[in-house]
Formats: sequence, C-alpha cells, structure tokens
Amino acid sequence: MNRPATTPPAHLTVGDELRAPARVMHRERMRWYVDGLFTARANDGKLHTGEVNIHTDDDYARSQGLPGIIADGMISTNWIFGFLFDTFGQEFLRRGTLRTKYIKPIVEDQPVIAALRVRDIARAGADLRYSLDVWCEDGRGTVLTVGAADVLLHRDRQ
Repeated sequence: MNRPATTPPAHLTVGDELRAPARVMHRERMRWYVDGLFTARANDGKLHTGEVNIHTDDDYARSQGLPGIIADGMISTNWIFGFLFDTFGQEFLRRGTLRTKYIKPIVEDQPVIAALRVRDIARAGADLRYSLDVWCEDGRGTVLTVGAADVLLHRDRQ
C-alpha cells in the first residue's frame, strides 16, 4: 500500500511503502557533490574542482561506456538517508542504520525517487525495530540504488 511520506511511524505496518517526491539529478548537483569533496579536503577557503572521472567529464564517461557523467552514488544514499530522517526523525539519527548498493547509474536530468517498504516490525525490549527495504528509482520505476535500513523507536515515540 502506498502512503504519503508524512505518515507517522505509528501507523506503518508491514508491507507499507512510502515514496518521497521526485528530485531531478541536475548536472550542477552532480558537480557540487564531487567538487565539494575536493574543496573540503583542501580546506583552504578556495573552490577546487574534481579530477577527470566518470562524475566530472562527459568525454571520459563516454569512453567508459556511459552516456555522459553520472552522479556519485552517495547522492542517492544521502537522499535515502534524508527520507528516513524525514520519516522517523531524530530517532533514525540516534538508533538507525543504512546500507546501500548502487545498481544502475543516475544520469543528468533523471528524476530520482527515494522509497521505503516496511519489511518487519519487531519488539526489542521497550522498543520497536522497523526493518526496511530502501531504494531509489527513476520516474519509470527502474530501481537505481537498493539497500536496507533499521530504526529502533522507543514505543512512546512512535
């Protein structure tokens, strides 16, 4: 059953699916992420651009069999992480886990939708453990990133 992303965890049941609104993977976003890593690493107050690779250079990406630059996989992981935070709040930060795997490249101007499905809800002492399948898909339902997440919620905070 699909529910809007604003559903509070207390109303989630096994099998429920939530989807975040679609976000478009723009070229600028891809470059900000890569260049931000180099800029942070340098830590000298100047902008540093990334080296030539599949995330920064269309010609190089094409030479590797890709249609052009692709997004760094951590962007989709970050979007899933943000969706989990929006859904479960601070408890996800305190007592949550997330694992992801990148299975298809995310290309320029592609819509990306973070999603989750409740796989299991189990008692863990005074808490409930939500075990989740998580993923990002494109606007056609093609899965791009897959993963699993767990979040422990104190029963009072659901």
